[in-house]
Amino acid sequence: CAHPGFRIHEYLYFQVLSPGDIRYIFTATPARDFGGVFNTRYDQIHLVPADPPEACGELNNGVFIQDQIALVERGGCSFLSKTRVIQEHGGRAVIIADNAYDNDSFYIEMIQDSTRRTADIPALFLLGRDGYMIRRSLEQHGLPWAVISIPVNVTSIPTYEMMQPPWTFW
Repeated sequence: CAHPGFRIHEYLYFQVLSPGDIRYIFTATPARDFGGVFNTRYDQIHLVPADPPEACGELNNGVFIQDQIALVERGGCSFLSKTRVIQEHGGRAVIIADNAYDNDSFYIEMIQDSTRRTADIPALFLLGRDGYMIRRSLEQHGLPWAVISIPVNVTSIPTYEMMQPPWTFW
């Protein structure tokens, strides 16, 4: 039986369409008590790694984040601060990957910081291993972003298990 106050994570899925070597469906968890929700599905939208990766201040590639989704790394400032930086740059959402690159199973609950600020765009948490593999693939291909679909309804995909990243089962 579930403990009072204990909340099972909700999951949200996105699929990388390109580059092809990471064409998988990834699992993310929405922030618990801040940020917006996806009220529209993006069939092809850019997932742009923030520069600098922690996105705690001014971005060097902010112009590429406008109307797209940012991939940000955990650390340096609060989850909410990162979300606000991306929102200020016109991002539609932010995906915050754990900075522990070997984390392939532990989802961290992203909660409000103590500043009483808010954010309107969706904020999702991604496993460190997944974030690392996406960034590494982009670097290898010399690409400034990945193309993704988000959110993806996995119940409508019969081969969902075959489309999960292979390192999920290491």
